[in-house]
Amino acid sequence: MSSTASDIGVPAVPARPVTVVVVAGTHVRLARLAHLLSLSGIEVLGTARGADEAVTAVVELAPDTVLLDLALGAGGLETVERLMARCPTPIVLTGAASQNADLALAAGAVDVIAPTAEHMGPAPFARVLARHLGVASRVRVITHPRDRLRERGLDGEAPPVRRDPRRTAPVVVIGASTGGPPALASLLGGLPVELPAPVVVVQHMATGFVEGLAGWLDGVVDLPVSVALHGDRLRPGHVVVAPSDGNLVLGPGLRIEIEDPRPNQLHIPEVDRTMRSVAQVCGDRAVGVLLTGMGRDGASGLLALRRAGAFTVAQDESSSAVWGMPAAAMSIDAASVELALPDIPAAVVDAVARLVVPEAV
Repeated sequence: MSSTASDIGVPAVPARPVTVVVVAGTHVRLARLAHLLSLSGIEVLGTARGADEAVTAVVELAPDTVLLDLALGAGGLETVERLMARCPTPIVLTGAASQNADLALAAGAVDVIAPTAEHMGPAPFARVLARHLGVASRVRVITHPRDRLRERGLDGEAPPVRRDPRRTAPVVVIGASTGGPPALASLLGGLPVELPAPVVVVQHMATGFVEGLAGWLDGVVDLPVSVALHGDRLRPGHVVVAPSDGNLVLGPGLRIEIEDPRPNQLHIPEVDRTMRSVAQVCGDRAVGVLLTGMGRDGASGLLALRRAGAFTVAQDESSSAVWGMPAAAMSIDAASVELALPDIPAAVVDAVARLVVPEAV
């Protein structure tokens, strides 16, 4: 007897079901995933076995989401990059694509299903697929920036900024969540190599993926990017990314501290915790930016920065994948300005320039 959605306990689907194009490496895998999705109430519009077929299917069928089960080295990463450049669509990784998924997430995929989920059995796995694809269908994605970054020289460089060695370097702190990796690549790619300020990035990301994000960013932007280490000191012109197993806290002398998360802490690392520490240490010699993301993390931290006299920016709704965190910041008047993503790098450069101009004697 065949199973139905009600048999396996999948919640009733809305009047318009979530639609998906499934991409996998074999016909057997495509058939299995399509069957599980039918049990979960997800409508499969089409299937594909590689990047070319995937792009054609997504362009023609315009699904809400893409479910990708194709090893990154066997065309999975190329599929993500080409889809995000040609027809940006929320991509969820599963199966073979969930192995070493950090590069695919950095390239624009929005979610990854843990490999252990499939071991739960068909019915629970069908529910997991439905939940992840349902959330992903509500994510607004933006074009993957890699090609634009490679051609950035055609559009001119950001104006240089001046550095006064007699004064402590200002600090730029950036928070992001859903849709953050491509937004970070766009923002950091617009900053000059001679930026006289260190940059701290807090990106919500599952354990094990931050190293890949930092490595990917280091390869596509001019500024050097690395994972923050406890005890290191921030350096102008360098970007550090908070690790995924603790909170990045800025201490005296721009010294990095990695502290254990609080019990029941929702987001690890936490944007609020980092921004509050920067506000306390740097005061008005900081620049805070809150990018795309779901939830409210970062709103109160950005407010603490603004109250300390720092210049603060929230990404606007039209350029955000998910206008949750920036919207929360705007609702409490935490942002000095609200800007579209392409306009944020110049605003950061200008704000830093104002902080490093020598004071009148």
